[in-house]
Amino acid sequence: MNLKRIDYKQLKNFSKHYRTKLLKISQNVPAIHVGGSFSCFDILNIIFNVFYRRNKTNFLLSKGHTAIAQYIVLNHKKIIKDKELDLYCKKSGKLGVHPEITTKGILASTGSLGHGLSIAGGISLRENNKLTFVVMSDGELMEGSVWEAVLMISSLKINNIVVIVDYNGLQSSTFSNDTHKTLYPIDKKFKAFGWDSIECDGHNLKNIFTSIKKKKKNRPLAIIAKTIKGYPVTFMMNKPIWHYRSPNENELKIAVKEINEK
Repeated sequence: MNLKRIDYKQLKNFSKHYRTKLLKISQNVPAIHVGGSFSCFDILNIIFNVFYRRNKTNFLLSKGHTAIAQYIVLNHKKIIKDKELDLYCKKSGKLGVHPEITTKGILASTGSLGHGLSIAGGISLRENNKLTFVVMSDGELMEGSVWEAVLMISSLKINNIVVIVDYNGLQSSTFSNDTHKTLYPIDKKFKAFGWDSIECDGHNLKNIFTSIKKKKKNRPLAIIAKTIKGYPVTFMMNKPIWHYRSPNENELKIAVKEINEK
């Protein structure tokens, strides 16, 4: 997609497609990470449909429990085949809950929260001719290894990296602010470690795009994308129960309707 002529209407339809696709897949899987996938789909949309070039860009999903979101986007980009996606979490399939490096389009095996940024830092240091995108969760920032990586990336002047924090305010079973109040404000923490850091609306496609475009050549960038877990389905939004649950048949109908009306 030409950066000078971005079709936001088309991109919005892509986001609807991704969320609807996940819901359909969820009907064949007992439990699936709906909430956290829905909160990061718009971020993945902009990265993969606007900025991502396989020979010029790296991408790493550090919040690996939402790998299904990346699989769906990679399927849309024709990197993962339909039949592979259809076998998600099946005994005869290769795609599991967490991403594995053996899967086409997956840069690193993630899922143990807090490790992704360190991996991305090493890759960015080695491949300094490429821009590396990393998507993390705000709950993940409670891991000490994250801040070791943040410190080392700025200390080693690894400037070809953009971290986007999917800041939906929820963990697996509770609100993030209930457990680590001193983590906030997140943007100031990154700035204190020598990064550029800005906030954006993680469901506003244009806002995500313009935030990434603010990346400077001589500094790593952290974008704190404010999102809503379960967005835009009203009965899912900000509800911890949707961290790991598949909707029933009636919930599916309501969710698909709300997604397509948004």
